[in-house]
Amino acid sequence: MKDFGGHSDEELIVLIQQDDSLAFEALYDRYWKKLYYQAARKTNSLEDAQEIVQNIFTSLWVRRHQLQIESNLASYLAVAVKYKVFKYLAQQYKQEAFKHDTEWVDFDNSTENWLQFEELRVRLDQLVSELPEKCQLVFKLSREEGLSYKQIAESMNISVKTVETQLSRALKKIRAGIQRFLITL
Repeated sequence: MKDFGGHSDEELIVLIQQDDSLAFEALYDRYWKKLYYQAARKTNSLEDAQEIVQNIFTSLWVRRHQLQIESNLASYLAVAVKYKVFKYLAQQYKQEAFKHDTEWVDFDNSTENWLQFEELRVRLDQLVSELPEKCQLVFKLSREEGLSYKQIAESMNISVKTVETQLSRALKKIRAGIQRFLITL
């Protein structure tokens, strides 16, 4: 096996253009680790970094006869890694965006939930309106106005015990009506 350690990058490129696979291996060994490290830092994925670097070297070998590197090889390869990493990250972003969009389409049922909530709210209003007048008033003062039993008793001029009884009846009827409604959903 030839030793290409003393050859410059330019000399190795000339040999590679002449189909010298050993010169290609020398070039590969010279730059692989550096490019791999650079790609791994940007992608946060060792496997993807390895694939990116492998693709760069594969492309280099496939295009060896048309290869014309104007700058030095190290800069050329560094730019190639940057470009491939950029392309990789753009692809990852698109995949994540697509995944997020399809998850939203597949699993977002907020409109359905809102409609069910509205239907339930209408049913609750209907059940409250069917309560006897005193029960209805106690329920609204307690649940909608947020008054305490004592405040309701004072405002209606009734005992706290009567407020408890009326509210208990109201809640019992509403629960039964809601359960029947939920079963039919």
